[in-house]
Amino acid sequence: MEDAVRQPSAGQTRRRGAALEEAILGAAADELLESGYAALTMDKVAARAGTNKNAIYRRWPNRLALGIAAYRQLATTTPPPDTGSLREDALELLRRVNRHWSSPSGAILRELLAATGGASELLAQLPDQSGDAAAAPWLTLLGRAVARGEAAPEALHPRVATVALVLLRNEFVMRGAPTAPDDVLVDIVDEVYLPLIRGRDPAAR
Repeated sequence: MEDAVRQPSAGQTRRRGAALEEAILGAAADELLESGYAALTMDKVAARAGTNKNAIYRRWPNRLALGIAAYRQLATTTPPPDTGSLREDALELLRRVNRHWSSPSGAILRELLAATGGASELLAQLPDQSGDAAAAPWLTLLGRAVARGEAAPEALHPRVATVALVLLRNEFVMRGAPTAPDDVLVDIVDEVYLPLIRGRDPAAR
Protein backbone atom coordinates (compact mmCIF):
# COMPACT_ATOMS: atom_id res chain seq x y z
CA MET A 1 0.00 0.00 0.00
CA GLU A 2 1.36 3.43 -0.89
CA ASP A 3 2.15 6.03 1.78
CA ALA A 4 0.98 9.01 -0.27
CA VAL A 5 -2.53 10.17 0.51
CA ARG A 6 -3.16 11.64 -2.93
CA GLN A 7 -2.90 9.99 -6.31
CA PRO A 8 0.02 11.47 -8.25
CA SER A 9 -0.88 13.89 -11.02
CA ALA A 10 0.55 13.70 -14.49
CA GLY A 11 4.31 13.95 -14.49
CA GLN A 12 4.58 13.05 -10.80
CA THR A 13 5.64 9.80 -9.23
CA ARG A 14 4.62 8.28 -5.97
CA ARG A 15 7.23 8.71 -3.26
CA ARG A 16 8.29 5.79 -1.16
CA GLY A 17 10.96 4.95 1.39
CA ALA A 18 13.76 7.48 1.71
CA ALA A 19 12.15 9.99 -0.67
CA LEU A 20 8.97 10.13 1.38
CA GLU A 21 10.89 10.25 4.64
CA GLU A 22 12.95 13.16 3.34
CA ALA A 23 9.78 15.00 2.32
CA ILE A 24 8.23 14.48 5.77
CA LEU A 25 11.36 15.64 7.60
CA GLY A 26 11.65 18.67 5.33
CA ALA A 27 8.03 19.57 5.96
CA ALA A 28 8.45 19.13 9.71
CA ALA A 29 11.62 21.26 9.71
CA ASP A 30 9.78 24.01 7.82
CA GLU A 31 6.93 23.85 10.34
CA LEU A 32 9.40 24.13 13.22
CA LEU A 33 11.05 27.19 11.69
CA GLU A 34 7.73 28.86 10.94
CA SER A 35 5.82 28.14 14.15
CA GLY A 36 8.06 26.36 16.66
CA TYR A 37 7.66 23.01 18.33
CA ALA A 38 4.59 24.04 20.34
CA ALA A 39 2.57 24.47 17.13
CA LEU A 40 3.92 21.36 15.41
CA THR A 41 1.17 18.85 14.55
CA MET A 42 1.11 15.66 12.53
CA ASP A 43 -1.77 17.10 10.48
CA LYS A 44 0.21 20.16 9.44
CA VAL A 45 3.27 18.12 8.55
CA ALA A 46 1.20 15.61 6.58
CA ALA A 47 -0.50 18.39 4.62
CA ARG A 48 2.79 20.13 3.85
CA ALA A 49 4.48 16.89 2.83
CA GLY A 50 1.53 15.76 0.71
CA THR A 51 1.04 12.51 2.60
CA ASN A 52 -1.08 11.15 5.43
CA LYS A 53 -0.58 10.87 9.17
CA ASN A 54 -0.26 7.10 9.02
CA ALA A 55 2.86 7.47 6.89
CA ILE A 56 4.35 9.69 9.61
CA TYR A 57 3.34 7.49 12.53
CA ARG A 58 4.90 4.47 10.85
CA ARG A 59 8.26 6.25 11.06
CA TRP A 60 7.94 8.36 14.22
CA PRO A 61 5.69 7.25 17.08
CA ASN A 62 4.81 10.72 18.32
CA ARG A 63 5.18 14.46 17.78
CA LEU A 64 8.31 14.74 19.93
CA ALA A 65 10.14 12.00 18.03
CA LEU A 66 9.28 13.73 14.75
CA GLY A 67 10.32 17.13 16.14
CA ILE A 68 13.70 15.78 17.23
CA ALA A 69 14.29 14.09 13.87
CA ALA A 70 13.32 17.28 12.03
CA TYR A 71 15.56 19.43 14.21
CA ARG A 72 18.52 17.30 13.20
CA GLN A 73 17.93 18.57 9.65
CA LEU A 74 18.49 22.12 10.89
CA ALA A 75 21.53 21.55 13.09
CA THR A 76 25.05 22.35 11.93
CA THR A 77 28.41 21.67 13.53
CA THR A 78 31.66 23.63 13.50
CA PRO A 79 35.14 22.74 14.79
CA PRO A 80 35.98 24.00 18.29
CA PRO A 81 37.88 27.31 18.33
CA ASP A 82 41.66 27.21 18.55
CA THR A 83 42.99 30.65 19.52
CA GLY A 84 46.00 29.40 21.46
CA SER A 85 44.48 30.50 24.77
CA LEU A 86 42.14 28.51 27.00
CA ARG A 87 40.32 31.64 28.14
CA GLU A 88 39.74 32.90 24.60
CA ASP A 89 38.78 29.42 23.38
CA ALA A 90 36.26 29.02 26.20
CA LEU A 91 34.77 32.46 25.62
CA GLU A 92 34.47 31.92 21.87
CA LEU A 93 32.84 28.50 22.30
CA LEU A 94 30.43 29.89 24.91
CA ARG A 95 29.60 32.82 22.61
CA ARG A 96 28.86 30.42 19.76
CA VAL A 97 26.52 28.41 21.97
CA ASN A 98 24.84 31.60 23.17
CA ARG A 99 24.32 32.82 19.59
CA HIS A 100 22.83 29.49 18.61
CA TRP A 101 20.50 29.23 21.60
CA SER A 102 19.40 32.83 20.96
CA SER A 103 18.57 32.09 17.31
CA PRO A 104 15.27 30.78 15.89
CA SER A 105 16.69 27.26 15.64
CA GLY A 106 18.00 27.61 19.18
CA ALA A 107 14.50 28.50 20.37
CA ILE A 108 13.31 25.25 18.79
CA LEU A 109 16.07 23.38 20.58
CA ARG A 110 15.05 24.89 23.92
CA GLU A 111 11.45 23.81 23.33
CA LEU A 112 12.57 20.29 22.49
CA LEU A 113 14.85 20.12 25.52
CA ALA A 114 11.93 21.11 27.74
CA ALA A 115 9.68 18.55 26.05
CA THR A 116 12.13 15.70 26.65
CA GLY A 117 11.85 16.24 30.39
CA GLY A 118 15.51 15.33 30.75
CA ALA A 119 15.02 11.80 29.37
CA SER A 120 18.52 10.67 28.44
CA GLU A 121 17.37 8.46 25.55
CA LEU A 122 15.68 11.49 23.95
CA LEU A 123 18.49 13.93 24.73
CA ALA A 124 20.91 11.56 23.03
CA GLN A 125 18.98 12.05 19.78
CA LEU A 126 19.43 15.82 19.82
CA PRO A 127 22.66 17.04 18.21
CA ASP A 128 25.35 17.88 20.79
CA GLN A 129 22.96 17.42 23.72
CA SER A 130 23.97 13.99 24.99
CA GLY A 131 26.59 13.97 27.73
CA ASP A 132 29.43 12.74 25.51
CA ALA A 133 28.56 15.00 22.58
CA ALA A 134 28.19 18.10 24.76
CA ALA A 135 31.51 17.43 26.48
CA ALA A 136 33.49 16.68 23.31
CA PRO A 137 34.36 20.24 22.17
CA TRP A 138 35.13 21.32 25.74
CA LEU A 139 37.40 18.34 26.27
CA THR A 140 39.13 19.26 23.01
CA LEU A 141 39.79 22.78 24.36
CA LEU A 142 41.08 21.38 27.62
CA GLY A 143 43.24 18.81 25.87
CA ARG A 144 44.94 21.58 23.91
CA ALA A 145 45.35 23.61 27.10
CA VAL A 146 46.98 20.64 28.83
CA ALA A 147 49.36 20.23 25.88
CA ARG A 148 50.30 23.93 26.13
CA GLY A 149 50.82 23.68 29.88
CA GLU A 150 47.83 25.93 30.67
CA ALA A 151 45.96 23.21 32.56
CA ALA A 152 46.79 20.05 34.47
CA PRO A 153 45.73 16.65 33.11
CA GLU A 154 43.44 16.34 36.15
CA ALA A 155 41.20 18.96 34.55
CA LEU A 156 40.27 16.54 31.75
CA HIS A 157 37.00 15.43 33.29
CA PRO A 158 33.64 15.74 31.47
CA ARG A 159 31.86 17.41 34.40
CA VAL A 160 34.66 19.91 34.79
CA ALA A 161 34.86 20.51 31.05
CA THR A 162 31.14 21.32 30.66
CA VAL A 163 30.55 23.47 33.73
CA ALA A 164 30.52 26.68 31.64
CA LEU A 165 28.00 25.13 29.24
CA VAL A 166 25.75 24.05 32.11
CA LEU A 167 25.83 27.52 33.66
CA LEU A 168 24.91 29.11 30.34
CA ARG A 169 22.09 26.61 29.87
CA ASN A 170 20.75 27.65 33.26
CA GLU A 171 20.47 31.23 32.01
CA PHE A 172 18.07 30.03 29.32
CA VAL A 173 16.24 27.20 31.07
CA MET A 174 16.03 28.39 34.68
CA ARG A 175 15.98 32.15 34.16
CA GLY A 176 14.07 32.11 30.88
CA ALA A 177 16.51 34.54 29.29
CA PRO A 178 16.16 34.99 25.50
CA THR A 179 19.93 35.49 25.36
CA ALA A 180 22.80 35.90 27.80
CA PRO A 181 24.66 39.26 27.86
CA ASP A 182 28.34 39.02 27.07
CA ASP A 183 29.32 40.11 30.58
CA VAL A 184 27.53 37.01 31.91
CA LEU A 185 29.64 34.83 29.61
CA VAL A 186 32.81 36.55 30.77
CA ASP A 187 31.79 36.03 34.40
CA ILE A 188 31.12 32.34 33.79
CA VAL A 189 34.57 31.88 32.28
CA ASP A 190 36.58 34.14 34.59
CA GLU A 191 34.81 33.54 37.90
CA VAL A 192 33.87 29.87 37.64
CA TYR A 193 35.38 27.98 34.72
CA LEU A 194 39.02 29.07 34.85
CA PRO A 195 39.28 28.98 38.68
CA LEU A 196 37.85 25.45 38.59
CA ILE A 197 40.40 24.39 35.96
CA ARG A 198 43.25 25.90 37.95
CA GLY A 199 41.99 24.25 41.12
CA ARG A 200 42.42 20.84 39.50
CA ASP A 201 46.19 21.37 39.31
CA PRO A 202 47.82 19.57 42.27
CA ALA A 203 50.81 21.92 42.06
CA ALA A 204 48.56 24.90 42.74
CA ARG A 205 47.17 23.47 45.98
